[in-house]
Amino acid sequence: MRKAAFLFWALGIGVWSSSLGADAGWAAKAPEATRLPYSTFITTTVSSPYHPATLRRHYEQAAADKTAGEKFYKLLVDYKDRDALVLGYKAASEAIRARDASMFNKLTYVQDAARTFEQAVSLDPHNPEIRFLRFSVESNLPAFLGLSKHVDEDKELLLNAALSHPRSGLDAEAFRAVRSFLVGRGHVSDAEAERLKKVAE
Repeated sequence: MRKAAFLFWALGIGVWSSSLGADAGWAAKAPEATRLPYSTFITTTVSSPYHPATLRRHYEQAAADKTAGEKFYKLLVDYKDRDALVLGYKAASEAIRARDASMFNKLTYVQDAARTFEQAVSLDPHNPEIRFLRFSVESNLPAFLGLSKHVDEDKELLLNAALSHPRSGLDAEAFRAVRSFLVGRGHVSDAEAERLKKVAE
């Protein structure tokens, strides 16, 4: 029974990552000079490997490809600074690492991701992109792991942010990714989905 549960978990990680690759199509379209208005900690330049547009591109590729996932993880594994958004992507890289790790190591990486998400959110509690990253991970983890305790909270923040766009704290590309994920994955009611579809980008 335990083996079956872990197998289900492994498949869940795979489903999450591949579906996110389809939904988070922001990276290829995001202009290089895009700066996200809500982050208090971003001090990176466009050429930095930690610039939001660069991290989005890495994340999209990592969600679809194991080699890209390893590259994404290596980019962020030694990151020690306190930029909240970069830490959010570091947590996402750890979750993707769990997808590609051996069955023995999967849980370790998911627990690492949970701790890193906690740090990122504590630094910038109202940052919708960080909440989106955490929500996209936690909403696809099996309940038996006990690591999905922020799903309702993050969904509410994301829905409110998306409905208030363009004052959402998300740029246009990130807004499209959030809306696509919430609507396309059935995380909102039909009425909420209709409201989201009417929000101008």
